[in-house]
Amino acid sequence: MRLSVITDEIAQDLSHALAVMSEYGLKEAELRNVYGKYIVDADEDLLRRVEQDLAAGGFTVPCIDTPLYKCDLTGLAAATGATHNAQERTLDDQIPLLERSIALCKRFNAPYIRIFAFWRRGPLTDEIEDRIAQELVRPCQIAEAAGVTLLLENEHACYLGSGVETARMIARVNSPALKMLWDPGNALHAGELPFPTGWEAARSYTEHIHIKDARRLSEDKLAWTVVGEGDIDYKGQIAALKASNYSGVIALETHYKAPGGDSETSSRACLEGMIQLCR
Repeated sequence: MRLSVITDEIAQDLSHALAVMSEYGLKEAELRNVYGKYIVDADEDLLRRVEQDLAAGGFTVPCIDTPLYKCDLTGLAAATGATHNAQERTLDDQIPLLERSIALCKRFNAPYIRIFAFWRRGPLTDEIEDRIAQELVRPCQIAEAAGVTLLLENEHACYLGSGVETARMIARVNSPALKMLWDPGNALHAGELPFPTGWEAARSYTEHIHIKDARRLSEDKLAWTVVGEGDIDYKGQIAALKASNYSGVIALETHYKAPGGDSETSSRACLEGMIQLCR
């Protein structure tokens, strides 16, 4: 397994985030926000700066984290979860955004594009599940033709929040260009037991993993915490990955905010926890 970090969880200053990663011997940088811009919204000057930063530190890019399909199925614009500085886009905007994302994959030699399954505005009904499956067909066809793979992330603010739900959708669409980005922290927030329950459903489809940890404060409230100190059985999860000879990326997505600390301090604590778990 290979370790990475979503760089803006450390700092918006990409060069500084990469320097921190280098301290820990990490050389794969997952891109989402850079210098205050979502990577899919970056202009040519900013993209050249990103290329220079990556080249100077000898970094590769395993995945382009996009806001694809973090939109509404029915045309409403208001978000129901974190957007991470992404511009508001409607369903009609998604194919142009996909084409932009594919161009970024080619530019940075990244094999994967992270996507979602629409803002959750109520229960996941059979009708909504049918609609999601229909909407994913065309992007999968476009991605397959372009030689890139879409990674559907289980996201608790979207309709497919659990490992079970997300795996079911990937099996249903049945495209070689659609795999899973497994996020145990999001699964916990969606009410699922991440390991072993969520993982048992997700493992056959998983090609990339995000790690963050949380502890339960009450029946309906969770708080992000240092990786390895929360309620997710990461010891069991990592052991299962090692046993299966998982060779993909495990990327830190901190989310935790240390008391009185900044994003770098918080990410360092989580990064050290993740590295310790993976030894």
